Amino acid sequence: MADAAEKKILTAEELERKKKKDEKAKKKELKKLKAEEKSKQAELKAKEAKDVPKKSTKKSSKRDAPEENPEDFVDPETPDGERKRLSSHMAKQYSPAAVERAWYAWWERAGFFIADAKSSKPAFVIVLPPPNVTGVLHIGHALTAAIQDLIVRWKRMSGFNVLWVPGMDHAGIATQTVVEKDLQRTGLTRHDLGREEYIKEVWKWKEENGSKILIQLRRLGASLDWSRETFYRHLYPSGLYMCVYVTEAFVRFYKEGLIYRDIRLVHWDCHLKTAVSDDEVEHIDIKEKTLLKVPGYDKPVEFGLITSFAYPLEGGLGEVVVATTRVETMLGDTAIAIHPDDARYTHLHGKFAVHPFNARRLPIICDGTLVDPGFGTGCVKITPAHDPNDFKLGKRHNLEFINIFTDDGKINTNGGADFTGMPRFAAREAIVEALKKQGLYRDAQNKEMRLGLCQRTSDVIEPMIKPQWYVNCSTIAKEALDVATSDENKKLEFIPKQYTAEWRRWLENIRDWCISRQLWWGHRIPAWYATLEEDQLREIGAYNDHWVVARTEEEARKEAAEKFSGKRFDLAQDDDVLDTWFSSGIFPLSALGWPDETDEFKAFYPTSVLETGHDILFFWVARMVMMGMKLSGDVPFSKVYLHPMIRDAHGRKMSKSLGNVIDPIEVIDGATLEALHERLEKGNLDPRELVVAKEGQVKDFPNGISECGADALRFALVSYTAQSDKINLDILRVVGYRQWCNKLWNAVRFALIRLGDGYSPPVAVSPETMPFSCQWILSALNKAISKTVESLNAFEFSDAANTVYAWWQYQFCDVFIEAIKPYFVNPALASDRAHAQHALWVTLETGLRLLHPFMPFITEELWQRLPSPKDSERKASIVICDYPSAIENWTNEKVETEMETVLASVKCLRALRAELLEKQKNERLPAFALRENNITSEIVKSHELEIRTLANLSSLEVLLKGEDAAPAGSAVETVNENLKVYLRVDRAIYVEAEQEKIRNKIAELQKQKEKLQMMMSASGYEEKVPANIKEDNVAKLAKILQEFDFFEKESARLVAEGNEQMKQK
Repeated sequence: MADAAEKKILTAEELERKKKKDEKAKKKELKKLKAEEKSKQAELKAKEAKDVPKKSTKKSSKRDAPEENPEDFVDPETPDGERKRLSSHMAKQYSPAAVERAWYAWWERAGFFIADAKSSKPAFVIVLPPPNVTGVLHIGHALTAAIQDLIVRWKRMSGFNVLWVPGMDHAGIATQTVVEKDLQRTGLTRHDLGREEYIKEVWKWKEENGSKILIQLRRLGASLDWSRETFYRHLYPSGLYMCVYVTEAFVRFYKEGLIYRDIRLVHWDCHLKTAVSDDEVEHIDIKEKTLLKVPGYDKPVEFGLITSFAYPLEGGLGEVVVATTRVETMLGDTAIAIHPDDARYTHLHGKFAVHPFNARRLPIICDGTLVDPGFGTGCVKITPAHDPNDFKLGKRHNLEFINIFTDDGKINTNGGADFTGMPRFAAREAIVEALKKQGLYRDAQNKEMRLGLCQRTSDVIEPMIKPQWYVNCSTIAKEALDVATSDENKKLEFIPKQYTAEWRRWLENIRDWCISRQLWWGHRIPAWYATLEEDQLREIGAYNDHWVVARTEEEARKEAAEKFSGKRFDLAQDDDVLDTWFSSGIFPLSALGWPDETDEFKAFYPTSVLETGHDILFFWVARMVMMGMKLSGDVPFSKVYLHPMIRDAHGRKMSKSLGNVIDPIEVIDGATLEALHERLEKGNLDPRELVVAKEGQVKDFPNGISECGADALRFALVSYTAQSDKINLDILRVVGYRQWCNKLWNAVRFALIRLGDGYSPPVAVSPETMPFSCQWILSALNKAISKTVESLNAFEFSDAANTVYAWWQYQFCDVFIEAIKPYFVNPALASDRAHAQHALWVTLETGLRLLHPFMPFITEELWQRLPSPKDSERKASIVICDYPSAIENWTNEKVETEMETVLASVKCLRALRAELLEKQKNERLPAFALRENNITSEIVKSHELEIRTLANLSSLEVLLKGEDAAPAGSAVETVNENLKVYLRVDRAIYVEAEQEKIRNKIAELQKQKEKLQMMMSASGYEEKVPANIKEDNVAKLAKILQEFDFFEKESARLVAEGNEQMKQK
């Protein structure tokens, strides 16, 4: 080694340094020649422009600069799926459309989002709550995508084998409702088309609208594994749709006795002509007579009234008066109930009333469970086929159950010839008139009531007796409850924790789940009815024991042949389809290949986290847990994060009829008011709703919606998640984050200019060798990293977003970038320029990785523009980079504490500048720092550069209290108890304003002093208060008295200066 050194043989590293030195010398020489040439040209131009007015000099110098080529600032066209081609120069302004173009197609094609079932990395799996295929995503879906993509990108960068499963729900009721509205515009109904042609029409509609959802998810930056995209269907030769995994789940449940068929009272939607579950019914409270619009009726219908009428008693015994809010149901009355102990009606026990319209004998029955003798007349009309309570009473007393409605809500023949064919609410009015004619009508009064409406159609729910398929939920609900609440068996955690109580409330009071729907669009129930040749009743379903459940028709036929051995039969599949939530309930299983034991199922089930809105805690989450545990033996996920529901800026629920539903693309791309109106016109609103919706848009978006970009929208939505269970979304907040993106853009433009073309970043940095501001920004970044990761782990996404935002905005942009400027312009500080460059690069690169899961597009674009260390391999994309983790030697508490003093001083000096200078706020002024002790003095002196730079001062002089006089012509501001700052102006200060400020400060100190003295003079103070607290109080009082002394002297100084000013005048 010594011999080599003596012969001056250079190492590779030394050769590289020499090469760089030579290149640097050449560049310096070239720069010198250019400067000389430029100087000559400037002299020539100065001679030519000798007579040009002075005011044009600035413009002239701009014209002298080399002309910019606009094309240098525009990204070249990128072929689809290729890595984005960037412009040679960064655009001077951030453009969301330009930045977000092309990246996603490349990410997807490069396979960055694909999970590997054979990977050795720990798995992290999450399923996207399948959006309904009923149209475009709304802003609530965007919230789901923003939160889940944040989690997914963070986990992917943190070394996990991430699988984010996409899917789309067939949305039985919702889709059928929308498609039927479309058909109505052409004058057709689904019955005109027939089932098979109608299904084809729905598929056609699905293909058109489903693609919009996929585009929206990609525009939002959702990094889903599209190779596993699923949609619930398998095409069978019959043209109807069934799905292998749905069929398997149904068959298994049926074989275990968990699915059964029964005739029960169900919630019936007369508009859709189908049963709906308890959870699909919304209840509204009505206080008094109220008119409501009901689908299928031209004029509003009255609710909130209770109508009293009389039933004549058989044998001339008089009458009994009953009351009801649904007088039309009296056509199906089969009894009148009284309380057995009601003395008023003892003589009627065993008697009968007579129905006025059909002469039906109505027994007077005694029932102490239903009847309250103190309510109304104490007589209750009983309609077992159309009221839940009456249904139970009818079962107890073996009453006749008479259905009076057709499936579409008209009176059937059981209601009598006078009313047959009438819509139910038209019949309500006709019955009242008929009662009046017979002298049986008594009155109608306001009645507070709850009215059930279908969530999808807003139709008034009608209780109807129908044969349906049910899931027995008692056992599986208890298991789902135990895994979330049992200390011994806990496998499921809810975030926020308060939803555990909601979980308990739902599952402890669960009823059996009606899973059949009388629709055409959906998973057809895998049950076949065998009509035997010998059956007297030929209607499908007449005999409950004739049903056969199987995976295929062939299997069903074989099973029926065994069940009805030796008998001839016809086999017909049930026309009904399954509740949408049945198929959604097994999505975590089916998406991974269940019921087969696939590699994906073994690697990725159970999933890790479920993220969804709290509104479907029971609809979807509970069913997934119940079904997942039953079918797989394990919970489908271990954590459930429930996000808030989005409302508009006024706190109103998002509703198409209000015009406040927002398509996320309208926020990303921007939309004119006319475009918003056009979107409404293409929807399914009726003309009256359309008018109201347009008025709502005019009020909320008079100028349309500004272009914000996906990054700004995502960040705004995530930052809102701390708002309890509701988010009041204000688009202006999204606009604010779009402006913030511009600040990030400009920060990187500044950085790239300061780094220069030939800059090569280090592989690692040593903070201890760096200037103060560089040490500080690294320590602050370290703290931001730790807090961000801690918040993400705790599902506190708003806190994580705020932490990242605060570091970029208030520490990097507002302080660090400004603080290091002297290193690039002051020759005396050139020795530290490289340190400033290294700190600038490493904080930018790390900060972009920290921000990436929140804002994927802008961070990718900016990260790609940063130079990378030559001696290390650069990842292809920020998507697959490591997420930042705290680096031990970056943390420096001492530096952070000192910077707090620096920034507090700067804040006070800026406040004085704003207060004193008005129009000349940028004028550089001298300042003074008056310190109480040597520690403060050292901090201020050692960081004079940072204070002068950030406060825009011409000089900063440190004064010692008691030794140096306060500078004349200065205004003062208190930084802390040990430090005050003065700002001196070259003209008279506003003495009266400064005096007022000091008077207020003295008044504040007086209050503090009196409060402390009162406490210290209280009875028992000396005996009861601990010694250390008494010592602290004495020190506090001494400090207050010192402050008093200081401000009284300041007041005297200002009076003297004021008098001097008066003399000069």
